[in-house]
Amino acid sequence: MLEITIDGVKTVVSENTTILVAAKNIGIKIPTLCNLKLEEYFLNNHATCRMCVVEVDKRDGLYPACSTVCWEGMNVVTNSSEIIQIRKNILELLISNHPKDCLTCSKSGECELQKLTQEFRLKEVRFDGERNHFKSEYSESIIRDPEKCIMCRRCETMCNKVQTCGVLSAVNRGFHSVVSTVYENDLDKTVCTFCGQCVSVCPVGALHERDYTWEVMQSLANPVKKVIVQVAPAVRVALGEEFGMEVGLNVEKKIVAALKKMGFDGVFDTTWAADLTIMEEATELKERLEGYLLGDEKIKLPILTSCCPAWVNFIEHNFPNLLDIPSTSKSPQQMFSAVAKNIWAPNIGIDRENLIVVSVMPCLAKKYEASRIEFIKDGNRDTDISISTRELANMIRYFNIDFNAIDGQEFDFPMGEYTGAGIIFGRTGGVLEAALRTAYEGITGEELKDISVLKIDKSKGLIIKKINIGSKELKIGVAHGLGNARKLLEEVESGKEQYHAIEIMACHDGCVGGGGQPFIHGKTEILDRRVEALNRIDEGCKLRKSHENPYIKKLYEEYFDCPCSEKAKELLHTKFIKK
Repeated sequence: MLEITIDGVKTVVSENTTILVAAKNIGIKIPTLCNLKLEEYFLNNHATCRMCVVEVDKRDGLYPACSTVCWEGMNVVTNSSEIIQIRKNILELLISNHPKDCLTCSKSGECELQKLTQEFRLKEVRFDGERNHFKSEYSESIIRDPEKCIMCRRCETMCNKVQTCGVLSAVNRGFHSVVSTVYENDLDKTVCTFCGQCVSVCPVGALHERDYTWEVMQSLANPVKKVIVQVAPAVRVALGEEFGMEVGLNVEKKIVAALKKMGFDGVFDTTWAADLTIMEEATELKERLEGYLLGDEKIKLPILTSCCPAWVNFIEHNFPNLLDIPSTSKSPQQMFSAVAKNIWAPNIGIDRENLIVVSVMPCLAKKYEASRIEFIKDGNRDTDISISTRELANMIRYFNIDFNAIDGQEFDFPMGEYTGAGIIFGRTGGVLEAALRTAYEGITGEELKDISVLKIDKSKGLIIKKINIGSKELKIGVAHGLGNARKLLEEVESGKEQYHAIEIMACHDGCVGGGGQPFIHGKTEILDRRVEALNRIDEGCKLRKSHENPYIKKLYEEYFDCPCSEKAKELLHTKFIKK
């Protein structure tokens, strides 16, 4: 332990503690734009912004607090008149090379550069010189605006070290430095998975989601179209944060009421489709497992869940030789839309072309997923428009809805009824746990009375666990974060480890930490509370196994016959593409 002094306050810190952390621990704030730590899995301390410079032991020159490690007897001054003036100069230089379109910037109100400008009470910028000019890029999911890049390199750290995709990197030198892609290609010409985690950590508007709010507005205003909406499980435990509500509060019924007030013709729950997904995935698991145990050499294990579109994109790019092992079941978003357009719409006398399906998702990759060619029939998408949790919050504000005061309503039926198994799709481990609840009874022929025996608790990023299903012992793997997924898949590819089933989510903690959720600004305890909220909803459900959902049963009786039937494979399953 080391004894140091910061602004006259003596404190004790452990070795390898930075000045920034030491100051934070005793309540002293040092401004920074580039530094960010998320639990143990993400640390960006490139010390590029220099906003955190401090004086140390009265030495000449200033030290970046985010990357300077404390030593015994260190005496730090964080806020002298000289330091404040230097920080102001740095801030002015950053702003001089930054667009001034704050009024229309997607990050306005959430921008860390904007917040610092307000804290320093900047009313003018003295430096009026050359500015960088870069081309903006618009993909289906993410917009890159390099002119707003402040070279904090958070996105680079997230993409390369955490997600291991290697899409973003600092390029050029000196004044013309910027974070970009190889040869400055558009994201859809790279191995980007569109997970949106780069958007989650960007402090400014250099990376943000493609906003489809006005497309939704236009659809609602079209008298010819019937517009329905589906809401993902993780959205209900995060949206309230946008309106100052308690973190993790379940605002499901308020969401339904707000969407109906906007004029949607039907408000349904993607959780219902999660139950449908489990019926298909659990059946695949059962069939593969039984065939494998009988010695069928054609059976490929482990089975991989395929509900996360960013993860699907990742395996298509990085492990094309493993594309025969993921479950071919569509994601809940796409299952819902397929059923809505091909079964529900004809039943109520509507052509699929006149039905607009909007999805509210915690995920930016869902925007990309909706555009995949496999999910388009005769030029008409199954999911027409996908918006994020943040976009829904903005729509609620546009309609001047008092979200805190609005009375709740129930989801519409029949595609609004769900079980606890569908709800836990929103957190890491939930998809596989839900599948095991159903597979258990299918494999053993016995009722699963104690659901807790299949519980998959949150981990730091990777879980390896053995679960007994009757007389069979299954080895499962659960990964959240694509870097952890890579470790698992390399083990599978090499044959070093044998697994029966694997779940992968691209985002840490699963969908609750998706790229379209309200920004957490480094407070990872928010994700923990969202996970806990989903678990509480599951525990409070009367039905907690997907095969108990009454409308799911009815759908199979009237249309699909049974899970993985030819009809089911035609409408509810997909294929993967080597990229």
